[in-house]
Amino acid sequence: MTRFELNAILLSLKICTAAMIIMVPFGLAFGFLLARSRRRWWLRLLESFLNLPLVIPPIVTGYLLLIILSPGRPLGGLLHRLGLNLFLDWKGAVLAGGIVSFPLLLQGVQTAIEGVNPELETAARTLGAGPLRVFFTVTLPLSVRGVVSGAILAFARCLGEFGATIMIASNIRGKTQTIPLAIWQIIDAGGTEEPAWRLVIVAVVIAAAATLVSSYLTRRKQVCR
Repeated sequence: MTRFELNAILLSLKICTAAMIIMVPFGLAFGFLLARSRRRWWLRLLESFLNLPLVIPPIVTGYLLLIILSPGRPLGGLLHRLGLNLFLDWKGAVLAGGIVSFPLLLQGVQTAIEGVNPELETAARTLGAGPLRVFFTVTLPLSVRGVVSGAILAFARCLGEFGATIMIASNIRGKTQTIPLAIWQIIDAGGTEEPAWRLVIVAVVIAAAATLVSSYLTRRKQVCR
């Protein structure tokens, strides 16, 4: 395996790991909110909005991020003044991959928390435990398999992200070039099939492993109920 391929693999793992570290707290917060709150109209709207990246083309997500994060926009201007540059940088790839993969994490967390008996949380509160303590000592331990399963699927989806990433971070070798972008560059340049296939095999193996682990955790969760 060439240095070009190794750089793409290591950068992909770095970006996806950073994306999950950032997204998991948000996934836990929104997943708990959607799982335990009454189904009011604004919660349904919020759920639809958070799951939107799952159904719209990633290139559209990337375009929207370009507009929102432009220095001429309020949020983009604020980030620019803070010195946080997301364009043509690996941090932009983290944002793009995290947003596109977030719905899978959210659905895993929400489903896992919905499977926890609310009476156990109520019993903990009657014993004097506060909301955060109940969450971290009762809710999260009982739903951890589903949470991890969702995070693994989101990681795999982030690893395969292409459209939004190339819109925000471009395709810079050694800086923003992930596995899908490297494969695209090889094919676009008319290179031989061998290096492209090595990266394809790596991507397929990682995705297959993630799917198998997620499926195993889901089955174990159902057995333990």
